[in-house]
Amino acid sequence: MKLGLYGSIANPPRGDDLDVCVQDTLAEVVSCEQSGFDGFFFGEHHQDKDGFLPSPLVVAAAAAARTERIDIGTSVILLPLHHPVRTAEDAATLDIVSGGRAKIGVGLGYQPADFQMFGLDIADRVTLYEECLTVLRRCWSGERFDFDGRHYRMSDVQMRPPPLQQPMPLWLGAWAPAAVRRAARLGEAWIIGPSMSLSDLEPMVALYRAECEAAGRPPQVILMRDGWVAASRAEAEAVYGPEVIAAYHYYWRNGALAFEGMAEADLTLEKLSQDRLILGDPSECIDQLGRWREALGVDYVVLRLRHAHSGGPPHSAIMRAIELFGTSVIPEI
Repeated sequence: MKLGLYGSIANPPRGDDLDVCVQDTLAEVVSCEQSGFDGFFFGEHHQDKDGFLPSPLVVAAAAAARTERIDIGTSVILLPLHHPVRTAEDAATLDIVSGGRAKIGVGLGYQPADFQMFGLDIADRVTLYEECLTVLRRCWSGERFDFDGRHYRMSDVQMRPPPLQQPMPLWLGAWAPAAVRRAARLGEAWIIGPSMSLSDLEPMVALYRAECEAAGRPPQVILMRDGWVAASRAEAEAVYGPEVIAAYHYYWRNGALAFEGMAEADLTLEKLSQDRLILGDPSECIDQLGRWREALGVDYVVLRLRHAHSGGPPHSAIMRAIELFGTSVIPEI
């Protein structure tokens, strides 16, 4: 099982400090590689007052330039918001810049404000997404093609240069059964979002594996989790608990499927930590990672330490957590 980190960039109180926050995140990438992690991944956020990352592939290229070994990628690009040829070109460029280390995670998006920002109808997101997936594949093949879809029409297209990796690793985020089936048909891997419970995920993973077998594709399960390690459980809860709970309240208010049927009052650290988080001292984190691996057959775990919607924990605390994972958790898994 591989272990990676998810990164975002905190928005500082003063905008002129944003460059410092960017450099902090890139320092976290370097520490991630030095500590023995296998990858570092960036998400996409728009119009968030506490988190900044509208262009994850740009920041990923900067991360690739500072590393030599680890995977560098996205989890996830909100694919329907972007023209697929532009996305294909940027992703291929990242793969070339990184020496073939790119992993491109994509998702549907779910917040109406994001679609409004780009002048799109959120009701079109599934058809946009599926057309974009097709165009990405055709662009990355390096072959000349025509495409005639509902949203995009293009003729005599040949994207140059193609990515180094063939096929280019395309990881599909999915929450609902229909999206899980799509991930099995069309992606090299399924990225599981960070906040769904283990009991909810077990039947979804069984569905994914069955759909992969039917499609003749090898399954690959990428599990995102919110996680934190500290010298003690109490310290981990004190540093990380307020950040993750603030993020979960944000998702609940925006209708995230992971919290469907739950009352907002149920979003407490005590109730959520058992079957959703990787949290505690090193031995607890080792046990929890092993539990998820055994239950779901996970190939890759991507841990989220910073939350875009709260902006924390701070850089200094994240650096300590990365180093503790490296010294006390990674050697044991």
